[in-house]
Amino acid sequence: VQLQASGGGLVQAGGSLRLSCAASERTNNRRTIGWFRQAPGKAREFVSVIRRSGGLTYYADSVKGRFTISRDNAKNTVYLQMNSLKPEDTAVYYCAADGGSTIQSMLRSVASYDYWGQGTLVTVSS
Repeated sequence: VQLQASGGGLVQAGGSLRLSCAASERTNNRRTIGWFRQAPGKAREFVSVIRRSGGLTYYADSVKGRFTISRDNAKNTVYLQMNSLKPEDTAVYYCAADGGSTIQSMLRSVASYDYWGQGTLVTVSS
């Protein structure tokens, strides 16, 4: 599975961006897709995830109510709509796909994901 993340850029605080994660194969109904981010000098952290089937979604507390994850089955693409952006959202954002059998309690763990995109930089200015 190859993943291509895009949509990052420079935005002012309060603005919006939509990230896209395009998969090279039909990941829908096969793999859970997660978004993670890594700020300079910090560990990679969970942002959001959408389950492989049914579209169940989960969010980090820091983005809940501001970010929305969704998927377009026909395009093999997962989106992350980011609204009300804050300077602390500045990071490289990565999308990742699991092996297909991650249990709920492990969805927020980096180690649960086998395939990673190259990352897209989001910079939020104050």
